[in-house]
Amino acid sequence: MAYVPGVALLAALVVGCSAGSDSNANGADSKAGSPTVTPAPPGRYETLPAPCRAVPRGMLKDLLPGAAELPGDQQEKVFRGSASVTYDTDRKVGCSWKSDAPNATRNLSIDFERVVSYDPAVSDDDRADTVYAKKEKAAGLSSSAAPGPDAEKNSGTPGEKGKDKGKGADADEPEGAAADATPSADGSADPSSSSSPSGGDGGGDNGGTGTGTGTGTGTEDALPSRVLDNLGDAAFLHDLPTRAGSTAQHRTVSVVFRTSNVVVTVRYAEQPALVTQVPDSRELQEKAQALARKLAETLSE
Repeated sequence: MAYVPGVALLAALVVGCSAGSDSNANGADSKAGSPTVTPAPPGRYETLPAPCRAVPRGMLKDLLPGAAELPGDQQEKVFRGSASVTYDTDRKVGCSWKSDAPNATRNLSIDFERVVSYDPAVSDDDRADTVYAKKEKAAGLSSSAAPGPDAEKNSGTPGEKGKDKGKGADADEPEGAAADATPSADGSADPSSSSSPSGGDGGGDNGGTGTGTGTGTGTEDALPSRVLDNLGDAAFLHDLPTRAGSTAQHRTVSVVFRTSNVVVTVRYAEQPALVTQVPDSRELQEKAQALARKLAETLSE
């Protein structure tokens, strides 16, 4: 019995150490005061519209001259459009149309891209702004809006971007940018074929002016590529005339805009039947912008 007090003391020490260990564990868990990353808010859009039904039939008739005069089955085929092949229709969809009139061929395509950020610290909207900024830079343009938080590492420093303003799209062109200025239906010229983002410098080879499809506007009347106001959260227009030395007077107008986490691209192109005719830059730009604004309204509904 002389050893009982020693055993009791040893037991007490074991219990104390165990309690202290539990206390430390609880203390480690209780350090909840350390900063935690709050997930950035998701984008407004979780789905995309059906692209081949996004353009009203009335607008298609105006954008595709000659299609309305075709026999019923051929007319329906033209207006139905061709859906783009994509592997994830929740993220990217598109549609294209083509009409062949006696005096010119028109190509129209639209693309919707829903951007999702996998970085919890970067919102879908900010990531979409970075995607849009790369497209704008590829067109040789620069808006005054501040880019998204990861735009600099993807698109260069602000100083570098300022140097690129006014250059052609071949200057430091991001991957995939050529597709943004090329109608998917006919594989026309890429942005590097234009020495200037201005649409007027290459479209007035004959120096004349005119009205109607295929006669075109001269250099003095053509409007240049530019950043657009009052269209989504950010937008620009890129007017791409035919490449130098080409016998075909081809012109492509692209309108790209962002609304929340969706980036939309409209491409509208004309190739006159006669090589002496020049596409009407002003008409193409006005119609492409009108369609872009209609799509923006559809998304906001």
